Amino acid sequence: MIPLLIVGIVPLLTGDVLASNLFPLKPLAFAADGSVTEGTWDMAGWTLFLGGLFIAAWSAYAFETAICYTSEFRNPGSDTSKAILSAGLLCILVYTLVPLTFQGVLGVEGMLEPGIVDGSAVAGAMAHMVGGGSVVFSLMVVMLIMALLLAVMTSMAGSSRTLYQGSVDGWLPRYLNHVNHHGAPTHAMWTDLGFNICLLMMSDYLFVLAVSNCCYLIFNFLNLHAGWIHRIDSAETPRPWKCPTPIMVAAVFFSFLNAVLLGAGANVWGEGTLLSGVIAAALILPIFAYRHYIQDGGHFPKEMLDDLHMSSRDLTVRRAGIWPYVALAVGIGLVIAANQIFHL
Repeated sequence: MIPLLIVGIVPLLTGDVLASNLFPLKPLAFAADGSVTEGTWDMAGWTLFLGGLFIAAWSAYAFETAICYTSEFRNPGSDTSKAILSAGLLCILVYTLVPLTFQGVLGVEGMLEPGIVDGSAVAGAMAHMVGGGSVVFSLMVVMLIMALLLAVMTSMAGSSRTLYQGSVDGWLPRYLNHVNHHGAPTHAMWTDLGFNICLLMMSDYLFVLAVSNCCYLIFNFLNLHAGWIHRIDSAETPRPWKCPTPIMVAAVFFSFLNAVLLGAGANVWGEGTLLSGVIAAALILPIFAYRHYIQDGGHFPKEMLDDLHMSSRDLTVRRAGIWPYVALAVGIGLVIAANQIFHL
């Protein structure tokens, strides 16, 4: 984060961020010869804008990785909310400053330079933005490489821990709940590594990212609604930190907004991206069926029930009634409607 914060703050202090590079606020378009031109806020323009927000969700929402390590916190009851709130505020700061300064300093033409698009000239641009020479450039390169490695390690550690916890809770095969003598989920780590290597061997990495983001937004939608469902179904469950109702309402709103982004923006990154994402997300169903009905005989493990302060009998109590299904139906409807309305 250090190089990003430097790049985000220094140009603002030196006055290198030009308002002329930020306005007018219009989408990009392509001329007949393939060159980039200034677009308009028509249906294609809005679709392109929503497609950009769709793919940005992949990284912008990733700060939730902080809660993957809840079980390893010294005091999970208080540390979890601190971790997710501080990570979220930091990401809001960085994701606001860095795009603002890059656009304000480089302008549209500079942002579309081949070296900026493919990433090979980003370190040089960052060094130029802070007024540095060759030493600063080399330092930026090293720090960006270290940041990339840290991002890879963080994402793989978080996803491995998620696979492990999913196995402990009875959602994924038992094979994944193994830990070594250090408490590291080694089976989940090796599975995660092998799967990622297979994905890296695919040629169209952007399509893979877009399909992955479809899956991410689908499960993000479910997670955001799980909060109010759990509050209604398990009102008596002790909560070290209780989410304020206005934030809960905002979460529901953004879940439906994400559904619109999913329907409107997925196919911007390739025809059939949305359908491929839905199919990829549905692959979890036979995996869950294998664990729940074959390995566990139709019962959730005791560890999951203990974590939720519930008994197997409590699972039959559904105080939320039909409202979870209504929310799911509305979400599906928004995805379908947005997909039919917005197109390039």
